[in-house]
Amino acid sequence: MRIRWCGRASNPVGNVKRFPVGSTPATFRQFEMRGFLSVQTVPMPTTRLTSLSHGGGCGCKISPGVLAELLKGSLPSSGYPNLLVGMDTADDAAVYRLNEDQAIVATTDFFMPIVDDPFEFGRIAATNALSDVYAMGGRPLFALAIVGMPINTLSHDVIRDILRGGEAICAQAGIPIAGGHSIDSMEPIYGLSVTGVVDPKKVKRNSGAQSGDVLVLGKPLGVGILSAAFKKNQLDEQAYRAMIETTTQLNLPGVDLASLSAVHAITDVTGFGILGHLLEMCRGSGFGARIETSKLPLLPSVLRLAEGGVATGASVRNWQSYGREVRAASLTPAMQAILTDPQTSGGLLVACDEQALAEVRGIFARRGFAHASVVGRITAGGPEVYVE
Repeated sequence: MRIRWCGRASNPVGNVKRFPVGSTPATFRQFEMRGFLSVQTVPMPTTRLTSLSHGGGCGCKISPGVLAELLKGSLPSSGYPNLLVGMDTADDAAVYRLNEDQAIVATTDFFMPIVDDPFEFGRIAATNALSDVYAMGGRPLFALAIVGMPINTLSHDVIRDILRGGEAICAQAGIPIAGGHSIDSMEPIYGLSVTGVVDPKKVKRNSGAQSGDVLVLGKPLGVGILSAAFKKNQLDEQAYRAMIETTTQLNLPGVDLASLSAVHAITDVTGFGILGHLLEMCRGSGFGARIETSKLPLLPSVLRLAEGGVATGASVRNWQSYGREVRAASLTPAMQAILTDPQTSGGLLVACDEQALAEVRGIFARRGFAHASVVGRITAGGPEVYVE
């Protein structure tokens, strides 16, 4: 077993008081250093959750370009009239009509650790999975757990904490985890399959945006950049806490926004970054869009870290997949990293009539989304995004 020093805690930021995964203060170890044996009175180094996976959070997603290639030739959904939303526009969840007043919303989402705290990992993964239902304007009913764990590497207590984190968020959403499926895997994987319900007349697709619509983003950007800094032990306590807070905030405004006819489209910003998910909205709707970088809400330290070169590999893959569809007079490397940054449990991106803007902002405010901001507009023309 390779020994790796993890710093003072599983979340090595500021004065966060946690022990490394699986360790206790009384555990000590004799270990080899540079060819000689030395007895050290220090806590036994143990493996960080984030060190067990090659990626974390929604940064684990297959890049949009590769995914599009893989899905070529997939069976069309046009032969199923009650399937209101399928794979046609890369929407957030499937929607199947039961009758005039009820439709089922179904989604699944899972990934590898973005933080080392097992309970927080479970909370983040569950929040992220539930978001797809809210993005369709739906209300979740129940969830099934998706669990893959390296049983011989992680203690049962750590795995239980991951599961408890997911249960805690589902309880907050008012739904049970009714079952699930588990495997013994090389990397820790956790997520949910969520089933919800929505009025078919109130489904909010990502393809309904109209020219002139205002774009409102519900959460600040930068989760991927902060998670990359976290893995390098470069994240301060304030930024870490902000990352946990935003990634565990349920996108409840989606339920209220579904009742507004002037809200024409909703999606949630996750692994493809704000540019990628906005481009999906543009392609589905047949319009273009403009983003004003000066209006983008950012998490603490994100701009500084991006300017210092901190970014995820997923950000690079995202740009390679859709950069040709982006127009910008000038785009700094830092801003490109922010616009393509994979958001784990990111915010809702709403396209609405400008006359409904005050009501949309009010819904976000009542639900506690203090950073919700107007970031751009849907424009006439082809499916391209202009960055200003």
